[in-house]
Amino acid sequence: MLDPVKIQEWIAAALPCEHIVIDGDGHHFAAVIVSREFDGMNRVKRQQRVYQTIKDKLDSGELHALSMQTLTPAEWGEKQRSD
Repeated sequence: MLDPVKIQEWIAAALPCEHIVIDGDGHHFAAVIVSREFDGMNRVKRQQRVYQTIKDKLDSGELHALSMQTLTPAEWGEKQRSD
């Protein structure tokens, strides 16, 4: 069974993140990823960028599913204030 911390390490190693949290049941995972690199990118481009960091894990079947919320630091700050 895959540990969410491992996925977090894979993403953080290839994408500078201000905040990253991965939660899951060992097969399906959800991520909140905050990165300055997302500035100026639409949602699709942000997700494509994250998928680049884990492509080999998806291709091998080691990771099956990852849903994600990708935010810039400004968006993350706004979300924190509204929650």
